[in-house]
Amino acid sequence: MSLRGSAMRPFAAAMSSAVSRGLDLFFWRRTLSVPMHRIAVAFRAFFRILFNRIIADQVDRVLNAPSTTTIGHETDISRKNDAATPGAAKPAPKPTTKPTVAPAKRNDALNLLAALQREARLVDFIQEPIAALSDAQIGAAVRDVHRNCHAVVERFFAIEPVEVAAEGSQIEVREGFDPARIRLLGAVTGQPPFRGTLCHHGWKATRCELPQWNGGEESLLVVAPAELEIR
Repeated sequence: MSLRGSAMRPFAAAMSSAVSRGLDLFFWRRTLSVPMHRIAVAFRAFFRILFNRIIADQVDRVLNAPSTTTIGHETDISRKNDAATPGAAKPAPKPTTKPTVAPAKRNDALNLLAALQREARLVDFIQEPIAALSDAQIGAAVRDVHRNCHAVVERFFAIEPVEVAAEGSQIEVREGFDPARIRLLGAVTGQPPFRGTLCHHGWKATRCELPQWNGGEESLLVVAPAELEIR
């Protein structure tokens, strides 16, 4: 390899100089059908194959590969090189879509409290100090709050009694009853059935239709907005 390499170095240097001068002329000729980049790669590959046995073996395997694999591989390389060639058509940019911002969402309990404040002034009444007020003054204020709160709750939930029996009547609770529906009080011993006096008929909602909230993130916890009168 050393003797052969020494003998070939002058020839390689001469060929490299000639190739360099030839490439300078070829790069100015736009009428060539083969891209300049591929011509330069071919000359570089020639000298690498000539002086490097490993690269020569690799290229030989590629050239002797099945025709379908070789053609497909060459086509992929050709497409990449043609795309890098000046003047080649550039792919159209992908359309950009603006990220959608999800609307802020808050707990329904705040929506209910805001409705009770808006329509019945419930929060105003609870936050008002009433220690110095007379019973008559408190009663007059409670009447309006009670009426308007009832209207809000009825509209959103349509409240009905859990037990239709009248309070004070005797009812029987059978085995397998739902403790969330009927709560036992007093001396509860043994196993059902139980029989007792109905102290409170309970309440249940027949629907749940709370108002939707369309505010922003900064007003997520606002129950009632501040009010400003302009004169």
